[in-house]
Amino acid sequence: MDRLMQSIKMDINEKLYVKDPESSTLGKKIVEQGILLIYEIGFECFTFKKLGTKIGSNESSIYRYFENKHKMLLYLASWYWGWTEYKLVFATHSISDSKEKLNKAVEILAQTVKEDKSFTHVNEVLLNKIVISEYSKSYLTKEVDNENKEGYFTIYKRLVDRLSEMIAAVDPKYPYPLSLASMVMEGTLHQFFLKEHFPALTNCNDKVTPAEYFVDLIFRTLKTKPNG
Repeated sequence: MDRLMQSIKMDINEKLYVKDPESSTLGKKIVEQGILLIYEIGFECFTFKKLGTKIGSNESSIYRYFENKHKMLLYLASWYWGWTEYKLVFATHSISDSKEKLNKAVEILAQTVKEDKSFTHVNEVLLNKIVISEYSKSYLTKEVDNENKEGYFTIYKRLVDRLSEMIAAVDPKYPYPLSLASMVMEGTLHQFFLKEHFPALTNCNDKVTPAEYFVDLIFRTLKTKPNG
């Protein structure tokens, strides 16, 4: 899988960037250091001027890659969801049993992220923390409908569709597979956030993972067992 991942280029909407960051050393440095800076100071305080100082380059050089920081956040989120989708597809493509496949998919989506050395310019652990804390800021905007029409959320929506199809394969009569799938996707981020910042509001902790919770929730909802 590592060799396969090394050959993968994330299929990110070209409208999210002015110049593809993957096409140059500077672009990759902008992504790498941008992730570190957003993690360190938060998206609200993040600016291209601060990023330029961090990478030892002019602020204008960053604008050659991204129109604004909102587009950069959308780019980073799309990269993360694309990476997650590849992991999910590789982990489930050879599983024929529908329950086992759904179980594995939820484990992938709700697992604690570990660093993937296939992409040296992206710290997936920190990017995961950014997505947990900041992803909602990419779509809770006045422009969300237009941005959705432009395809900015295509990869995320595709992941929801994949999970929805796996839910329907386990129980074709269940009437709300898309709602359940999108709830699991959003709920996973929320449970990790609660676990980190509001532990009194969740049963997820060092012993109970969000993955365990959502596997239990899905299969109880479908009135079946993961291996039953």
